[in-house]
Amino acid sequence: MSEALDASLRLVRAQTALVRRFDASLGGLHGVSLADFTTLLHLARAPGGRMRRVDLAEALGLTASGVTRGLVPLERIGLVARETDARDARVAYAALTDTGRARLTEMLATAERIAAEIFAAPPWSTEDIGRMSALLTRLGGTGLPGGAP
Repeated sequence: MSEALDASLRLVRAQTALVRRFDASLGGLHGVSLADFTTLLHLARAPGGRMRRVDLAEALGLTASGVTRGLVPLERIGLVARETDARDARVAYAALTDTGRARLTEMLATAERIAAEIFAAPPWSTEDIGRMSALLTRLGGTGLPGGAP
């Protein structure tokens, strides 16, 4: 097996382990998945706390129907609302609600704790984390736009 394939497979396994860990904590404490949390973060960092659904799909790397399926439960529990454009009824927005913003603050604290635990053992230096971030960016793994919500 080539080193490139080995590294790729290790990255996939690491990603799976990270998703499981985030899903377990976010789901147990807040009733959302890592995918839900990421969606809420994108909305929180968007101007006015809302995004066109098509733009949200692109940001998340999903299809328009995938975003719609993902937003339905968030709308049902009141974290996201569907808004239409006053000028163009064909344009639909996903907007973070006040409840969604408040709950996201709680979720962020949980996610920060999980991330700190992940990078605490074995000991990771700030340089290690920065180097990994740079390497993942080279692979196309971009972070979320903007700063903290």
